[in-house]
Amino acid sequence: MSGGDGAVTRSDIIPGAVNAERSRIASLDVVRGAVMVLMAIDHVRVYAGVPAGGPDPAVFFTRWVTHFCAPVFIFLAGTSAYLYGQKVESRAKLAKFLLTRGLWLVLLELTLLRFGWTFNFDYAHFTFAGVIWVIGWSMVILAGLVFLPTAAIAVLGVAVIVGHNALPMSESPSPLMRILHDGWSFEAGPFNVVVLYTLIPWAGVMAAGYAYGALTRHERFRRASLDLGFVAIVAFFILRLTNAYGDPRPWEGGVLQFLNTAKYPASLLFLLMTLGPMFLAIGLLRNGPAWLAVFGRVPFFYYVLHIPLIHGIAVLISLVRTPESTGWLFANHPMFPPDVPPGYRWSLFLLYLVTALVVWALYFPCRWYARVKAERPRAWMRFV
Repeated sequence: MSGGDGAVTRSDIIPGAVNAERSRIASLDVVRGAVMVLMAIDHVRVYAGVPAGGPDPAVFFTRWVTHFCAPVFIFLAGTSAYLYGQKVESRAKLAKFLLTRGLWLVLLELTLLRFGWTFNFDYAHFTFAGVIWVIGWSMVILAGLVFLPTAAIAVLGVAVIVGHNALPMSESPSPLMRILHDGWSFEAGPFNVVVLYTLIPWAGVMAAGYAYGALTRHERFRRASLDLGFVAIVAFFILRLTNAYGDPRPWEGGVLQFLNTAKYPASLLFLLMTLGPMFLAIGLLRNGPAWLAVFGRVPFFYYVLHIPLIHGIAVLISLVRTPESTGWLFANHPMFPPDVPPGYRWSLFLLYLVTALVVWALYFPCRWYARVKAERPRAWMRFV
């Protein structure tokens, strides 16, 4: 899937293309593509019946490596918004794009993507507000923020990331508090809405990613990325060792407990632990596997395809392996499925084998769409 030396070039991804897009930074695409692959591991895990962590190190790290997905996905969505803003005539036009695309993503999350997760139409009992939902609403918020100076957006984003752990969890079951900070479920008319990703702190992560986009214009971009990565990782270790702030919890039991930080809602320690290595990777990578950059160029296209593909493969495997348990795959995944049927749970070997198959299968449509998007762009393609 890549050239002989493994370096990413535009012609590797889109044969015959010219060098008109030199402003695109290859490491952003490679890092984003890498987390899309990790995302597949986690979503295969859902249908494999493998728990989200636990005392088994192999199971724990199968889940832990996927923690990088949401922070990098959302942060770099903000960076992409900044880079897109450099191509349009005004901030008003950028704001309109972010508003319309954000609302479109929310709609897709609540309809098409929710069906892909469950393969059922029980929308009243389970309406899922996941990562695409929070990206959508964060874009809507960013649509208002883009009229501020970029430095002000940076300060706001970092303030939300750093300060939100000082907010107490509310006892209120109000939908607004569930969406903003507390998460979990609330009733909206006849619907039960489950909020997995809250706007605080994720809207701050996207705002910080937008401000980070401004650094890509400077010669010291890579040096600044390395510095940010170093600061974030050192801050993580200091705060985790001292349990001073940002998700204090016992960790004396060893490495697994030390790395076990809160994701729902995402704590400061969780974000430092995941965004720090992201900055280092962007700063260190000048080239990378071209096939990862393919996924990084069309991340939402990949996302829309990978959930029903994984779910469909899981159904086929169950029909052959455990036909009596196939009904479990039509429950309200990923949040409210019943207990895993006896004998259904996959081995980690099967989990990773299916992940490799999914990534291989998705490479070809993603490469095609990346080529079409570059050579024959259409206005609607900005939304997929």
